[in-house]
Amino acid sequence: MNTAFLSKTLLFQGIREHEIEAMLKCLGAHEKEYKKGQTIYQAGETIKDLGLVLSGGVNIVVYDYWGNSTIFSHIAPGQIFAETYSAMGQEELLVNVIADQDSHILFVDTYKLMTTCQHACPYHQQAIHNLIRISAQKNLNLSKRMLHTAPKSIRGRLVSYLSEQALQHGTNRFHIPFSRQQLADYLGVDRSALSNELSKMQKDGLLQYHKNEFILTSWNEKNLA
Repeated sequence: MNTAFLSKTLLFQGIREHEIEAMLKCLGAHEKEYKKGQTIYQAGETIKDLGLVLSGGVNIVVYDYWGNSTIFSHIAPGQIFAETYSAMGQEELLVNVIADQDSHILFVDTYKLMTTCQHACPYHQQAIHNLIRISAQKNLNLSKRMLHTAPKSIRGRLVSYLSEQALQHGTNRFHIPFSRQQLADYLGVDRSALSNELSKMQKDGLLQYHKNEFILTSWNEKNLA
């Protein structure tokens, strides 16, 4: 187990490596590898373990009755998923967790994580505090997605999302974690229409892009409609 890597994640922030090693034994932690496209958790399941991405990445995906998909979020290395459902215990998943690429996942029993042992270890209390902060951040991220999908036009949604990405990266040049289809799913638009709008925005001088790398230039209000 790479405790040096875990000590840098938000879930184990402020906890020393030897303390993490001791915690993992108490939390029933185990690792598993997944191939790209493989389902980690499926809608309708009840689960007890949250997952922490050690390498690779996963998408939180919802499929409708006709098989159309919508990506709610992307989980990168060091981030966790399924903490809410695993904390609820008997609540059935409404989403699917799919490996976005070959991935290595650490699973932790959420009930054991939230329940301090008889020794009331300070580092266990820290882990609980970290989990609450992560949950709060995810609620904020969900609010951001709602903001990105609020505009009626595809350009408006792209401007909202790409602007937020530029602020998050602290530069006008950045990579996004989505393929073109995944970005379309995330923004709730048709892929062809999205690609056409990106081409128009590039022609209008608003941005440059290649695959998932973007460079934002400048725009004015008449281009946002």
